[in-house]
Amino acid sequence: MNNQRIITKALEDARSGCIEQAIASLRLFIRINRRQQDVISLLGMLLVQNGQAEQAVHHLAQAAASEPNSAAAHNNLANALHSLQRNTEAAKHFERALAIDPNHRQALLGLTGVRIALNDAEGAIAIADRGLMLNPHWPQMQMNRSAALASADRIDEAIASMMRVLKERPNDQALRGTMLYALNSTSQPAADIFAEHRKYALGVAAPTAAVITDEDPDRPLRIGVLSGDLRTHSVGYFAEAFMRNMPAGWTLVAFSTTADRGNDAMTMRFRAMCNAWIDASPLNDAALDAAIREHRIDVLVELSGHTSGGRLTALDRKPAPVIVSAIGYPNTTGHPCIDWRIVDSVTDPAGAEALCTERLARIDPCFLCYTPPANAPIPEMPPAEQPVTFGSFNLTSKIRDETIAVWARVLAAVPCSRLLLKSKSIADPTTLGRLQARMQAGGIDPSRIDSIAYTKTVDEHLRLYARVHVALDTMPYNGTTTTCEALWMGVPVVCVEGDRHAARVGASLLRATGCEHLLGSTADEFVDIAVKLAHDRAQLTALRSESRARLLASPLMDSRRYAERFHSALRECYRAQHARTFPSR
Repeated sequence: MNNQRIITKALEDARSGCIEQAIASLRLFIRINRRQQDVISLLGMLLVQNGQAEQAVHHLAQAAASEPNSAAAHNNLANALHSLQRNTEAAKHFERALAIDPNHRQALLGLTGVRIALNDAEGAIAIADRGLMLNPHWPQMQMNRSAALASADRIDEAIASMMRVLKERPNDQALRGTMLYALNSTSQPAADIFAEHRKYALGVAAPTAAVITDEDPDRPLRIGVLSGDLRTHSVGYFAEAFMRNMPAGWTLVAFSTTADRGNDAMTMRFRAMCNAWIDASPLNDAALDAAIREHRIDVLVELSGHTSGGRLTALDRKPAPVIVSAIGYPNTTGHPCIDWRIVDSVTDPAGAEALCTERLARIDPCFLCYTPPANAPIPEMPPAEQPVTFGSFNLTSKIRDETIAVWARVLAAVPCSRLLLKSKSIADPTTLGRLQARMQAGGIDPSRIDSIAYTKTVDEHLRLYARVHVALDTMPYNGTTTTCEALWMGVPVVCVEGDRHAARVGASLLRATGCEHLLGSTADEFVDIAVKLAHDRAQLTALRSESRARLLASPLMDSRRYAERFHSALRECYRAQHARTFPSR
């Protein structure tokens, strides 16, 4: 069998879900036919997709060493290193590939992603511009450039860039999804953002839908969970409650779109909760559709939406009779095959249906249930001599001009107070400088700002809350995990209730935890609440010691009752679809 035939067969096997068989055939071929660069390249790619990146690096490093002047060999090795987050090494090999072949397209594409991962967003933009000089209509590079602009907190530029490309390619679902996610951070009218989400359906052909064949609407259900975040990730802290507490007799199947590296504690916990775990990362859309159908999923719960790791395109043929979007995306998806969204009456009050393509399933009092990190440190107050410190650990892309204007009023009302920011994007000095300039233009002296890009561990991250007296939420895109973390660490979070789901999540969390006193209905009330808290050390101390007990007793952390509401909603969604299939029942 020649190279091309073995490559074609292996690709067919992998895309159909038989990745182990594909890997085995490539290994056998390489043992017999040494130095087959294209075959070794494919083996490395499939090993990465199969969660065996270390083995991929071993094979691809040997190939690069044996062919040091092969741009392809260095590019392949760089991709494997990137999958292991060994990004500094990956950058060196991408750069080596480009030194050999300055126009190597895949190396240019890969280097933009690595530069973003290394918090060098401006460098990524420069590489993307270089690639687009070769081909101005290069879809993947246009995507990477937009992602780099967003990573640099140049959200408006990113959106404008993507909208220009979408005029040429209106059915580009990947690009449109990236643009839709970015829109959630903006202050554009909610109706305008909804109009853009409706356009997502342009790229979805008329579906061939899965149908209900069982006449019993009350039998135990087969639930599928589709997500790229079944790991130590913000979504994971909220998915655990409903996945751990499945009704008796129900079946739970996970379709994970992120390769399992075998070393993530949360992934291992999720695996243990499931009746079956499908590594969907190497599957193309058709194969993922087939896998969902083969497992006879009744209700598919989609947790990513348009965020990284989402696979909405695999839902275009509606592989389950009922598809529900929950937890991970703060807006309607716009996908015509998604039937329902899980929300509550605070995030989506009566009338919110007008801004959704899905039907709304409200599971009051809160659409979320928080599972905190195990062994979180005990809450501590900042030292008595420390000046009042306000904090925000949200992505700095959420810090829009309207947020800066309100925060500036808070800082002005509390002389000598400071602002602590933590966000991975500010590891890039240029991005940090741009943020400081915006802050200064909005009335906040940069000398009053302390910034931290990242910490090595979750424990270190949580301990930073001991430096914060009062957390300030962002608007119009609220924090979610950061709000729950702050409350768990005893830090009050001041929010203002906005006009859309993303701007009302803070209100839902505060109401669910009995913290309505931290919620304002206007910017003026936000400022007043934050300033009064800053001047009341006794109340801050009391909140620090009482917050955890309050949360544990609240609906936000009552996982059993939350799971009952969540699964009852799934049952009702299924019954509604069942009634359409069997209208005479």
